[in-house]
Amino acid sequence: MSVAPYPVPASQASPPGKIKRSLRVVLASIASVLAFLTAAIMLGAYFPAIPKAGVIGPVIGGQYPLHMALLGIVGTALGALAWRSGLLRWGRVLTAVTALSTAAAVGIGGIQFIAARNADTKVSFGQVFGRLASPAGAAPDTTRIYATRDGEALEADVYLAKGGQGRNRVPAIVLAHAGGFHTFDKSDLRGTGRWLADHGVAVIAVDYRLATPDRPTWNKAPQDLMTALGWAQDHAAEYGIDSSRISLGGMSAGGTLAMNTAYRLQNGTIRATDGPTPKPPFSVVGFYPGTDVNEMWQKDVAGTREAAELFTGGTPARYPERYREVSPTADIEAGLQRTLLVVGDRDRSARPDTIKDFGASLRAKNVDTTVKELPFAEHAFDDAYGSLTSQTSRQILLDFLDKNT
Repeated sequence: MSVAPYPVPASQASPPGKIKRSLRVVLASIASVLAFLTAAIMLGAYFPAIPKAGVIGPVIGGQYPLHMALLGIVGTALGALAWRSGLLRWGRVLTAVTALSTAAAVGIGGIQFIAARNADTKVSFGQVFGRLASPAGAAPDTTRIYATRDGEALEADVYLAKGGQGRNRVPAIVLAHAGGFHTFDKSDLRGTGRWLADHGVAVIAVDYRLATPDRPTWNKAPQDLMTALGWAQDHAAEYGIDSSRISLGGMSAGGTLAMNTAYRLQNGTIRATDGPTPKPPFSVVGFYPGTDVNEMWQKDVAGTREAAELFTGGTPARYPERYREVSPTADIEAGLQRTLLVVGDRDRSARPDTIKDFGASLRAKNVDTTVKELPFAEHAFDDAYGSLTSQTSRQILLDFLDKNT
């Protein structure tokens, strides 16, 4: 009669082979990297005051929350495999950390999705996962030279709206790019330009003279934007644009320039030095703009002090009048144009409380002002073309421009 052998206790079982031990260590190592990465980014996204993590977390976690959730799922699975392979404590910790990070990422995506739906955005998850950069076909219909200054040809990319045919004139916006007054160019606006045009609003994305160490542009760039605005007004009929509904706007430093130029035109405190002074724009748009260049210098967040000095040619102590002249806060008066301000709630340089205070100051002067604060969004939240915040911000901008009446 045969007797069934007793099961061997785990403590007395033969140790796993060398290959198996190596594999589970590799699994656990990969899971550890994913756990650290996802946890750091999520902590930074939720708690921006945390050093270092609070800088990168809102950028990656805010623009790619669903990508982070997928990464977290992979990390959770690897942690569980490490756990089941015998690395009990290590595997449990990794599984718990990545699972929590996954839930946090899904939470961000859910909050941003609700904000998108509240803005009547038709969310495309295909774009969320597949459009990290502007579409390849996001090209202007034509590029024209609108002025030549300091021997430099200044160009405008024109994105024509399909509806601008015959008597059906469409609204338009002249857009100035970001870049701290000294870098980048109009090509950064190609995604926004093409999308707005495809939805019935023409876009003129323009270059302007950039500041260099030996060429401040505090008195040059506003003149360029005025010339671009006048050029758009003069060519309105050619491009099917309603000349009475041409707005001026921009992103970051471009928003600062646009707001300052538009308000000064409305207030009559600036005139063109080369050619006729254009009519003030119909409305004004500032995406995460600097509202006070002196504050940009004082706070010195992410290069704002360097940008302010390049733009003005020196410090506020040396050129206080220049800093005041180029700051939109100095232009707030009754009778200004309808204004849209859009900012992320995690923005460190164009801080949301500053933007909201600026909006409140405009409203105090009875200026029709809309302020939109996007959740879990840092500066330049629209860099990732397909992100939920980028899709939402484009819809907000379209609704504002399309309803300009």
